[in-house]
This record gives sequence, C-alpha cells and structure tokens, in this order.
Amino acid sequence: MGSTDKSLIDAHCGGDRTAFGELVRRYGDGILGYLARMTGSREQAEDLFQETFKRVHEKAHTFRGEGFKSWLFTIATNVAIDALRRRKGVRVVSLNRNAGCADGNCDELGAVSAVADCCDPSAEAIMAEQKEQVRQAVEELPGKQRATLVLAYYQQLSYPEVAEVMGCSTGTVKVQMSRALRTLAQRLPDISGGAK
Repeated sequence: MGSTDKSLIDAHCGGDRTAFGELVRRYGDGILGYLARMTGSREQAEDLFQETFKRVHEKAHTFRGEGFKSWLFTIATNVAIDALRRRKGVRVVSLNRNAGCADGNCDELGAVSAVADCCDPSAEAIMAEQKEQVRQAVEELPGKQRATLVLAYYQQLSYPEVAEVMGCSTGTVKVQMSRALRTLAQRLPDISGGAK
C-alpha cells in the first residue's frame, strides 16, 4: 500500500477500518520492541502495545500530519513511563533475554558482538551472561534515561526526533543519553572496557 501515514489517519478518521490496521502493520513491531525494552517484560509490553494503539485510535483526530512516527513514539513513551511509575519499586525480571527483539536476533548495545561469531560453548555462555547484565542495567535506568537510550539506540531515532518524542530540547536528549551511558559504563565495567 503506497499511502502516507497522514492519508491512513485521515481514512481511519473517515471510517475506513483497514487504514488503522495498515498503521499497526507498519509500526507494530517497532513499538512492541520498544515497549519490551522499556519494561523488560514481553507480557507487559503486549499490554502497553494495546494501550498505545488504543490511544492512537482515540487521538487520531488530533494528528496534524507531520511526523507520525514521532507522534506514535510519544504516545508509546507516555504509556511506558506511566506504567513504570505505577510499578515503581516492583522489579520484574524477564527470563526471555530476547523479549524486546522482534526477530529474536539483536545484540544488547552491541557490547558483546565480538563474541557472536564464535562457536565455543563457554564463549556463548559468557555472551549470554553479558547480554543479561546489559539488559538488567538498561532496565534499572531511570525512565527518561531509559526512554532516551532505547529511542536513540534501538529505534534509531535521531536526537531531534527523540527530543520531539520526549517533549524536550535536543540538548536535554544529549544530557539524558550521556547520563544513561555513564551509568551503564559504571554498572558494566567488565563489558564496557574493564576500567573502573
């Protein structure tokens, strides 16, 4: 389908039931992966995915026509941060290391990609352990730092796009990213280079 996001939103607002499904097909995997990385739980991400697209449906008439992806990720970010606030203090650790990967084949921050091509079982075990350490460290970041990191790194949004999603300046995004990376480097000294 060659329709633009704006034309699909307009069609949806006009009663076309297939238009909304096309938007979900276009962006669903990215949103689900983002929410899984934000929550650390595939099950919770699926619930938040439903809530995100429910809000998109409800607010479709407010979309102004530019930057649908940023608008969509803004809604998903707000849904995720609301959920994180509600469960603050409750830590749920997923046993599925690849919960946030749509295709189940992603490296956590690329930190252990050097080991990925190896067939040595002990190296694979080390890689799995490092991935888990990175996943847990990302999950423990404060909500805004985590959102900034996930949007910029995993969703590959530019800093101006992240700023639009987060409702802040590009400078604030850079500060949040710097803080997130510094925290990860402190929590993962063996993975990030061994220096303490």
